[in-house]
Amino acid sequence: LRFEPHRRLRDIFNLRMRRRRNWVKLLKSSPASVQPDMVAIGQATDRKLAVAMVTLGLRAVGSFGFPLLTLLSWPGNIYLASIFIRLVWQEWQTERKVGVNAISAANLSFMPLVGYAIPVTLYYVLVFFSRKLLLKTRNKSRQELVNIFGDTPRHVWVKRGDLEVQMPFEQLQVDEIVVVHAGEIIPADGTIVEGMASIDQHRLTGEAQPVELGVGDAVLAATTVLSGSLCIAVTQAGTETIAAQVGAILNQTADYRSPMEFQGEKLTDTMALPMLTASALSLPVLGPMRSLAAITGVPGYHLHVTAPISLLNFLKLAAANGILVKDGRALEILPSIDTVVFDKTGTLTEDIPHVSAIHCSHGYDESEVLRLAAAAEYRQTHPIARAILHAADQRQLTVPPIQEAAYEIGYGIQVALDGQQVRVGSERFMNVLAIKIPPELDYMQARSAEHGASLVYVALDDEVCGAIELRPSIRPEAGQIIRHLQQHQIEVVIISGDHEQPTEQLADALGIDRYFAETLPERKAELVSELQQAGKKVCFVGDGINDAVALKQADISISLSGASSIATDTAEVVLMDGRLNQLTPLFDLSRELKRNMRMNYIESCMPFIFCVGGVLVFSFTISTTMTLNYLLLNVGIFNTMWPSLKYRLKQAKSCMVS
Repeated sequence: LRFEPHRRLRDIFNLRMRRRRNWVKLLKSSPASVQPDMVAIGQATDRKLAVAMVTLGLRAVGSFGFPLLTLLSWPGNIYLASIFIRLVWQEWQTERKVGVNAISAANLSFMPLVGYAIPVTLYYVLVFFSRKLLLKTRNKSRQELVNIFGDTPRHVWVKRGDLEVQMPFEQLQVDEIVVVHAGEIIPADGTIVEGMASIDQHRLTGEAQPVELGVGDAVLAATTVLSGSLCIAVTQAGTETIAAQVGAILNQTADYRSPMEFQGEKLTDTMALPMLTASALSLPVLGPMRSLAAITGVPGYHLHVTAPISLLNFLKLAAANGILVKDGRALEILPSIDTVVFDKTGTLTEDIPHVSAIHCSHGYDESEVLRLAAAAEYRQTHPIARAILHAADQRQLTVPPIQEAAYEIGYGIQVALDGQQVRVGSERFMNVLAIKIPPELDYMQARSAEHGASLVYVALDDEVCGAIELRPSIRPEAGQIIRHLQQHQIEVVIISGDHEQPTEQLADALGIDRYFAETLPERKAELVSELQQAGKKVCFVGDGINDAVALKQADISISLSGASSIATDTAEVVLMDGRLNQLTPLFDLSRELKRNMRMNYIESCMPFIFCVGGVLVFSFTISTTMTLNYLLLNVGIFNTMWPSLKYRLKQAKSCMVS
């Protein structure tokens, strides 16, 4: 083996260039109004920081007996003060108001004239250095949020005949066969055509357990192959993949400005003019320096820094838990929700029913009826077939092979088995084939319908062997989620298009007191509106597409449609794995965000209290109040970053334990 340091340096350079290209792509994918700001503000802050540092150096050296250097520092002080003066003028021209920039301009312009040039210049350095760090923090949080689903390989291996050819990721096209091995990220959405593998999908679904997938199964970009290897027929590549669509949605969500941020701006603007007036009136009593020191800390000013970073961090935590927040206001409104409305079918119940009973006829037993039905449905993938096959597997029945099959859409299936015809399907299917249904099964059909169940008939040649009763399966996590909501004084309501009795049975099973049965889709939105008119804050949980009208009517809408339909989903929040488990962390995150924002608001008011109180009681100087204001800003920044740090510490601890 040879040591080749030039290759190592080349790899490092390529990695850095790739990161830079990803950042450029992120900027290009941002809304047009945000792109120039992110770049221009960063460059302008760097220039101002450089001027402030040079000016501070000249002032510091000049104070040791070099008056020429002190003289040379004045243009820097004038330039830095003019930044805030221009902001005051622009604010007056555009909005006709005196805001917080007027206080900063008054302080920073007057202090050098009375001998506080070095503290002021040091403050400039601290201000612009803080802004630089905050910009990097905010941009990094935004990038991590958008890229949480967006990791892509630089190159992919594509199958061409019997050969595997390497090509750049950007050139990958639909219908090509891409080869992915263990440890590699799947580069595109597609269908497995060869191989079997264990795949980690937690980035898209939040599900910690890997899934075993094989030929015919769909896979998503940005998921990782843990073991095995796959050949995947690409169905969507590039910006058309689910992961790319999620990234685009999160990029738009990151631009959301919270009400707390607007509230801070309003408080700051409201207090600016009264504080300037009070400072001017207190000049004869406090003197110029203490009057300026008293107005250093403006209430609410820090919120324009802390509120956006807090929201970005919580959006990132939600995405890490497999929760896609499409509208930033959702996390802030959720703590005020007092009523959660669940659609029944597909939300509280699973898509696949379960076999609840087998009714026999003409001397056949349950195992024989189920065996014949499983043989007929063996190669089918619809929910009824899967329920029948699952029941046969549980009873460990041997399913005989069939010779030929004919499927009538919406009616049933007919197969040849040992020279006989096995027919499995609905009552209508039996009527079409002129097969008479025994009276006892007719009675069971009517009784099952009343209880929300359905019968699938099984016939051998022209004789009905029996019927399989299918009932909706309650999601295993539903009961725990309902109890969690009720423990937080949230009322739970069921809306269903099903009959009264099965809806009532479901409500009783889950401990829900209020339900609406036999509800048409358009009526669901009316019921949500009626709850709102009664003073309720309503969250609707549905399937995302079929419940579109009700989802739009609710204060907050949550979809269980999963990752596959995010582009067409009308809900504001999408649970990526299509299960109810993520409702608990979603509500917990929203409550924690509310607490975090409240602490941000308290911290933003503390500089005003400490600065005014310190000046009046302890005779604080302006240097002391500026330092105190800066320290409190750092306390606020720590508060905004703590939830993200806590999550990373928890992840690191779990990794060490495992």
